[in-house]
Amino acid sequence: MSDRTDTSARIVAIELDQKSIVRWSPEVEHERNVAIFDLLEENRFRLLDGFSGPYRIVLSLRDSNLVMDVRREEGEESAEIVLAVRPFRRVIKDYFLICDSYFQAIKGAPPSRIEAIDMARRGLHNEGSDLLRDALQGRVELDHDTARRLFTLVCVLHIRG
Repeated sequence: MSDRTDTSARIVAIELDQKSIVRWSPEVEHERNVAIFDLLEENRFRLLDGFSGPYRIVLSLRDSNLVMDVRREEGEESAEIVLAVRPFRRVIKDYFLICDSYFQAIKGAPPSRIEAIDMARRGLHNEGSDLLRDALQGRVELDHDTARRLFTLVCVLHIRG
């Protein structure tokens, strides 16, 4: 859990580069909005060997990379964190498949089936957030919940029409 009084280690604004986005369904739009809301409500994010926050972040895809454009809320400082997408591809693909199954199941499957799919979805979400934390290790300090919400936004960027 983050210390809300420590504004130097928090994200205060985050957006997805609109050029990186192809389409969103209503379910995806909802997931994006929830992830952003929850992320801004409570997060722990601090650049290591960089400038202190609070931070404004723009997430985008460039070539085969995830790009985090990190800027200080006030001032000129900025940093660009570039991560290869390849290590995330399998878990993102699996996460999309299980999310699709989940959205289909909530339309009429028995509660036990929905619960089983949701548990699998949460497991993949945790796996993706752990991969993200590992990829950012040594560059960014962030907590588990912040990594989960950022992973949701990384997935949103990968949706193709």
